[in-house]
Amino acid sequence: MQPLGRHYVVVRPLFSEDSFAEQHERINRNRKTLRHHLKDYFTCDTNRAKNAALSLLPIIGWMKNYNIKEWLLGDIVSGISTGLVAVLQGLAFSLLASLPPGYGLYTAFFPAIIYFFLGTSRHLSVGAFPILSLMVGAVVTRLVPDGGPAANITGFEGLSMEQQRVLVASSVTFVMGAFQLIMGLLQVGFIVMYLSETLVSGFTTAAAVHILVSQLRFVLGLDFPGINGPLAIVYTLEIVFRQITNTNVADLVTSIVIMALVLIVKEINDRFKSKLPVPIPIEVIMTVIACGVSYAFNFEKRFNVVVVGEMVDGYESPVAPNLEVIKESAVEAFPMAIVGFAVAFSVAKVYSVKHDYTIDGNQELLAFGVSNIFGASFRSFAASTALSRTAIQESTGGKTQIAGVLSAMMVLIVTVAVGFLLEPLPRSVLGALVIVNLKGMLMQFRELPFLWKNDRTDFVTWVVTFLASLFLGLDLGLAVGLGAELLTVVCRTQFPRCSLLANITGTDIYRDRKDYSSIYEPDGIKIFKIPSPIFFANIDFFRDKLVQAVGFSPLKVLKKRNKALRKIRKMLCNGELEVSDRGLKVRQPSIDTSEDNNISMEGLDQPIDFSGIPIQVNWNTELPANISVPPVNIHSLVLDFSAVSFLDISALKGLKAVK
Repeated sequence: MQPLGRHYVVVRPLFSEDSFAEQHERINRNRKTLRHHLKDYFTCDTNRAKNAALSLLPIIGWMKNYNIKEWLLGDIVSGISTGLVAVLQGLAFSLLASLPPGYGLYTAFFPAIIYFFLGTSRHLSVGAFPILSLMVGAVVTRLVPDGGPAANITGFEGLSMEQQRVLVASSVTFVMGAFQLIMGLLQVGFIVMYLSETLVSGFTTAAAVHILVSQLRFVLGLDFPGINGPLAIVYTLEIVFRQITNTNVADLVTSIVIMALVLIVKEINDRFKSKLPVPIPIEVIMTVIACGVSYAFNFEKRFNVVVVGEMVDGYESPVAPNLEVIKESAVEAFPMAIVGFAVAFSVAKVYSVKHDYTIDGNQELLAFGVSNIFGASFRSFAASTALSRTAIQESTGGKTQIAGVLSAMMVLIVTVAVGFLLEPLPRSVLGALVIVNLKGMLMQFRELPFLWKNDRTDFVTWVVTFLASLFLGLDLGLAVGLGAELLTVVCRTQFPRCSLLANITGTDIYRDRKDYSSIYEPDGIKIFKIPSPIFFANIDFFRDKLVQAVGFSPLKVLKKRNKALRKIRKMLCNGELEVSDRGLKVRQPSIDTSEDNNISMEGLDQPIDFSGIPIQVNWNTELPANISVPPVNIHSLVLDFSAVSFLDISALKGLKAVK
């Protein structure tokens, strides 16, 4: 019975490289020289100027295609919701950076405005990110500690401790932005190609756990400084459990109620999103309620609840970065630049895939570099994106960066006009809102069973990236994860899964014989497949696998046969063998038993001319008793190189040696 499906028959003549070259003449192409490439690069015309403008200002591209009827309402609701959360997170994350709460509002405003014009992601909510805040806080507390004098830095004279810390934070942010801008100008955004979805998933999941742990002190109402560096999460949890008896019950109850209600309403939004005109802005509602209840019942004094407190009033004049601070913090600023970009690009990549548009790594580096440099000039600290805030901007209906700029306008209004209304807001509410919006990222743990079942290598990459980022910090964790991912690529090419193919019964398809039970293997034929390029690093592995697959070493068999042929010729010359219809027959045994050891081993690994032997020896028949040659049970070996993309010189020499 013929299997169902289409049948294709391909018939063409067989060619070698030489015979194909004889029949088909190649064209000698004139390739461009370096001078021509430089000339093309520096030549400017109308089209190139237009493309450059679209590349440097992505806003031009998506604004002209903006659908007002379908997108504007969602962007407005998203901007309002995200703006209020940006205010709340800015207040909370500025505390992680060891700065007064109000300066987090600057970080939520200035970088977002610049990113609106330069960014390529339509869903990123640009502003403070807790891990970057902790990294900034580590530099701030090192140069301006809580107890003891500040570092001996010119420019600190006459400034209060808070002003010194703001200057340190803005200077670190400036050099971080400079690193990002330089990398963007050097077009090194290609590094994002090495951030696979598996690596991004493990990295962002670890970042979500870091954020969760960083918010525990607010949710539980505990008082301890933020910790940064390797094993920071362990030390933080140690402090939390050591101080667990000091938990503020009012903060804990408020956080639980907030998280439960927000989760329930978000579930309703997801389940009935097709029927709701816009998602219910539950974060905004709960923030308003929490502020009102805290003010009405005086949570700060009656229950000793820590509230946001005094807010900044308006904006301050620009400030130049301190050169000495830049010298002291440049080493810390570089990993901050990498982490900030990696986090932002990772999150942007997730939403670009979900909503089917492209993002440009080089342009993102430029956008964040300029955003951080500009923001640092106005006393903001390191900006990237917050996972939870971006999730809010997308889940509440945001379609473009119109939502981002509207959220910045909300921050502006709070900063200059109504900031005092947030002063009674408990900080535990901020922590609860941050934690509850990490659900999507934390649910990435569900990918592990799928990865284990379908791709163990990706599973290892995910786990290594997650654990390294969790325990070593995001900067070192990202480097370890990237190294693990590159190592898996090397392992896949250096140690590929070679296989022997067999015919699947009833078809003309050949697959790995280990994967199917109903197979047919032609007698005397082996089909060997290697699924990767063959080069200097894996040629020995390939050769060993091939020998293992065929069941014998071709070189050893060749040497044994050549040695046997030399002995047969000598025995024929001495009259010890005679040729009969049944093959070779021993006429009389050799007297010298040491004769075998006297045969020269030289040249046994090369084909030898034995035209003097009157017959062709059949190695599978019975040979004279004193001649032993390993049996070879195959007559044809087929090498399936359909997946081999290239071979280098070492591979060619190695293949010639496998005869």
